[in-house]
Amino acid sequence: MGRGRGVRLVVILILLLVAGGVLYTRPINLGLDLQGGIHIVLEAVETPELPLTEDAMNRALAVIDRRINALGVTEPVLQRLGDRRIIVELPGVEDQEQAVGVVGKTAVLEFKDPTGETVLTGADLAKAAVGRDHMGRPAVDVEFTAEGAKKFAAVTTKWVGQQMPILLDNKVISSPVIQTPITEGKGQITGSGFTTESASELVVLLRAGSLPLPLEVMEIRNVGPILGKESIDRSLRAGIIGIIGVLLFMFVYYRLPGGMANLALAIYVVLVLGELALIRATLTLPGIAGVILSIGMAVDANVIIFERIKEELAAGKRARAAVQAGFSRALRTVLDANITTLITALVLFNFGTGSIKGFAVTLSLGILTSMFTAIVVTRVLLDLVIDRDPVGFSRYLGVGEATK
Repeated sequence: MGRGRGVRLVVILILLLVAGGVLYTRPINLGLDLQGGIHIVLEAVETPELPLTEDAMNRALAVIDRRINALGVTEPVLQRLGDRRIIVELPGVEDQEQAVGVVGKTAVLEFKDPTGETVLTGADLAKAAVGRDHMGRPAVDVEFTAEGAKKFAAVTTKWVGQQMPILLDNKVISSPVIQTPITEGKGQITGSGFTTESASELVVLLRAGSLPLPLEVMEIRNVGPILGKESIDRSLRAGIIGIIGVLLFMFVYYRLPGGMANLALAIYVVLVLGELALIRATLTLPGIAGVILSIGMAVDANVIIFERIKEELAAGKRARAAVQAGFSRALRTVLDANITTLITALVLFNFGTGSIKGFAVTLSLGILTSMFTAIVVTRVLLDLVIDRDPVGFSRYLGVGEATK
């Protein structure tokens, strides 16, 4: 065995061990369609101060998306339903109160003057962080934008000695007395019921951005994985039947080299699943479709390579020279087909949402890994076969090795 071939073999074994270790320690996340979660329908509530507009709904979608990211939920579904409703699906989340508390809470923050007029809102905030009041109790430190700081300075100058009610979702959470004008654009939200957890949750809401208009929860329900289980069972059956058919074809038609290609295919599956687990990707039914499609492309690459090798053997080349020439001739075709599909996957990822992105991610990883297994792994395994029996290798492919 050549030194370069030995190094490649060691690299393949190391990658297999790493992928296996990742799969063992970090299971793959499943999407809502496979593991269940929470389904929420939110409806925008129009008020005289906050009219319902297309821009307001788009901003509401963006704010909810940022909040979901703060929750750390993987593969969420977020979409419009009609003019005023938003659908949110959170896979793996079971606590409805937590979901509504962070995703559905309007977090409309208002600073009112003593007459009850709203002078500042959450839109005037630039920063928010957990802090402590003068008695050491949890509080939220806020810093206003340049425009917000001007408004804050004006109201605190005008109403010295008066209370300034601070409301969150129309509930008074604090009514501090304005002691002196505050011109530096910073303030603090305090409340007798504040805990470190509630202060932290408020900070998340404020950092993610206040919703441009209130949202009312119209429907919330836990979604079980029953449909997903049925889909998984059917997908597994279809996948197993298809893979067995492919493996049998490769082995019957190409015999021992086909068996080596099947081994490379098994290595490919382990590597892809390990990659998905490593990046904490969420597997949905479209994602499974992406994996299966990439498996088909991996098989196609091996078929192209073997046919090129057979052509070289039929032209009179010895086994090792035929393999080298076959891989060289097949490389351009394999790269062209895979790169074209990879570009399509990147476009889907860039412009798609939700499960479409999941499909694009699994397809992209599958394509890159299939090229590695077809070009590197299959080549190493075929070289090992040739080292043991070059004449037998040609015979297995149905072509006699040249004797010249």
